[in-house]
Amino acid sequence: MRYRLHLSFLLAIILTAWYAIPSSGQSNPSAHHLRPDCRTAGHSPYRGTPNFGKSIAVFGGSLSVNDESDAAKQMWADLLDAEITTYGAGGAGFSLEQGYSIQHQVDTAGLHDIYILWASTNDFTNCRDVGTWKDYTAYDGYDESRLASQCGGINYCIRKILEKNPEATIFFFTSLRFFSSESGHNPFSEQANGAGFTFADYIEGQKACCANYGIPVLDQFSLQGINEFNFEKYYMEDHLHMNREGYLRIAPAQVSFIASH
Repeated sequence: MRYRLHLSFLLAIILTAWYAIPSSGQSNPSAHHLRPDCRTAGHSPYRGTPNFGKSIAVFGGSLSVNDESDAAKQMWADLLDAEITTYGAGGAGFSLEQGYSIQHQVDTAGLHDIYILWASTNDFTNCRDVGTWKDYTAYDGYDESRLASQCGGINYCIRKILEKNPEATIFFFTSLRFFSSESGHNPFSEQANGAGFTFADYIEGQKACCANYGIPVLDQFSLQGINEFNFEKYYMEDHLHMNREGYLRIAPAQVSFIASH
């Protein structure tokens, strides 16, 4: 009986450690490639805009790559006559320490006309350092130790993309709201994670990095139009991931942003 108790205790420890490990799924861009419906593209109101008919790459965590997200991205493809390849992976963040990081995704990406950096919630929920807009820039001599922060990761991705393709257009989509904790949807919340940062701190860090490089930002957190009164219609039961209806709600704003910047 004593050995059985010891085994049960050991198994509990192992399982606790296992579930504490962030998801580290790999990118699978060949499985996440969308093409436009030519009939829709032919009648699109965005014909003639600068970003019509381009190749688009998307990077991020599960919110950028799960099956439900295709509802939004297919709308981009159809209305912008665009081919879209998603390099995102579940559990990924901008921090080099967060899953199959967005830094790794950018490293492995091919050449595209437009690159969209879609921020996840994973740097916040896994307590990665926010950092500052100066992380991994000329201001700190491109200090590689700062690649562990969210801001260092964002700055790395911008630099790496422009090394791949100096003519590339880069867009940034901020993190979406989530409703499994108050900090995830209240911009005035003082509820901090284990690293001492609120979710709003991460979003402000995202904007600051992009401001430094003149990267256009779609502030999805502020413009999503989803709140505590209506989120159950647009989110899955985990209150973290959006369902298909949620993506269809934000897709028109995303299409308009891509077309007009």
